Amino acid sequence: MPYIEDFLTTKEEEEIIEAIRVAERETSGEIRVHLEQKCDIDVYERALEVFHILKMDNTRQQNGVLIYVAVDNKAFVIFGDQGINNVVGSDFWNSTRDKISSQFKSGNFKQGIIDGIHEAGKVLSKHFPWEHGDRNELDNTISKG
Repeated sequence: MPYIEDFLTTKEEEEIIEAIRVAERETSGEIRVHLEQKCDIDVYERALEVFHILKMDNTRQQNGVLIYVAVDNKAFVIFGDQGINNVVGSDFWNSTRDKISSQFKSGNFKQGIIDGIHEAGKVLSKHFPWEHGDRNELDNTISKG
C-alpha cells in the first residue's frame, strides 16, 4: 500500500476538505477525516480513540462524525457521536459504509471519502440543521496519524 503521504494527492485532499466545508454549510454537525498508515488494534477501537484525541466528543450537540481510514489494513470506520446515534438508525451507517466501500473496492479512495462526507452531511442536515449563529467547532483539515 502507498505511504500515508502518498495515499491522496494534495489536490485530492483539498477536494475532500471542500466537501467537508460544503456538507457543514447545511448542518451544525461536524465531520472529520483521519488517515493512518496502519492500525495495530481493532480498527473500531482505534477510531474511538482518534475520535477522542481529535476532541470530536466535545461538540455542543454531540453530532460529530469521523471517517477513519487505516490504509495498510484496507479498513475504515464511520464513527458518530451520541447525539447523531440517538436519532439515526443503523441503516444510515450501513448505507454510508456501502457508499464508501464500493468506491474503495475500485481504488477510488478520494471519491469514497467524499461520498461518505456527502451522505453524512445530508443526514446531519436533517437532524441538526444549520442555524444562525452556528460556528465551526472543529477543524476541517484531514488529520493523519
